[in-house]
Amino acid sequence: MRTDSSSARKNPFRGLSVGTVLVGLFMVLLCLVILVPLLNLVAKSLCDPLQVSHMTGYQIWPNKFSLVHYQVILSTDSIWRAVMNSLIITLTGTALSVVLTCSSAYALTRPGLPGKKLLMGFFLAMMVLSAPILQWYLVMKGYKLINNRLSMILYGCVDVYNMILLMRFFEETPKAILEAARVDGAGDWTLLFRIFIPLNKVPIITIMLFYIVPKWNEYFASGVFLPDTSVRVLQCYLREFVVNNNSEALSKDIYAMFRDLNLSALQNATIVISILPLLCLYPTILKYFTSGVLAGGVKE
Repeated sequence: MRTDSSSARKNPFRGLSVGTVLVGLFMVLLCLVILVPLLNLVAKSLCDPLQVSHMTGYQIWPNKFSLVHYQVILSTDSIWRAVMNSLIITLTGTALSVVLTCSSAYALTRPGLPGKKLLMGFFLAMMVLSAPILQWYLVMKGYKLINNRLSMILYGCVDVYNMILLMRFFEETPKAILEAARVDGAGDWTLLFRIFIPLNKVPIITIMLFYIVPKWNEYFASGVFLPDTSVRVLQCYLREFVVNNNSEALSKDIYAMFRDLNLSALQNATIVISILPLLCLYPTILKYFTSGVLAGGVKE
């Protein structure tokens, strides 16, 4: 036994097959393909303006560290206004979407709901036959919500796929708990907020993530519903500055202070600022996924 354990320590790769090694190498290569361009983008944004042109596309460390590009971007009032608009739309829209999705999933899983099959057929048809942006624009215009952040909060408020996904979890809630709550006088809202939501935290957080990412990254509908610069979201700002190379998105006074700035490095800094909130969000939500997996793995 001691001989086997000592040999296992000396040969840590003894149990690995050729296929496992090849898969591992492929995954490492895939990570490099994804990470190197992202790290190069961050490195250029942190590089001295005079040294950016000397950096290669594979360099992941700045030639000379400098925060001047972020100083310029974060000193611009327009980007702060765009960030605040995106945060308001994302947070408020996600909260409303999660509440409505949970409420509809709860209602559609109740056994005595009248017209349940008709409602499910309607929702499935809405999932397949999604309304084009023109019809959405006419609806928002009819309610006078153009250039109003409420238009983006209501746009795509409930996703049928997320609702059906949550229904599957709600249907697995133990009936004994529901019957005991009914005996104690619990109503539908009590059942939803005291039983269904606490018992299904992981799927609800997953659905929350499914709502947050599209709302934060949405730019086409935002450009249609919010054409005014005062309510422009961060993604539209990013498109105007990075894709269209419109340096007028920056304050002219600030831009004049740094005449030797590198425009591409400024664009890279703007991209980093736009993806930073989502990069900070994933580690925060990951612990809920881990706790949910561990809780589901315990069998009594």
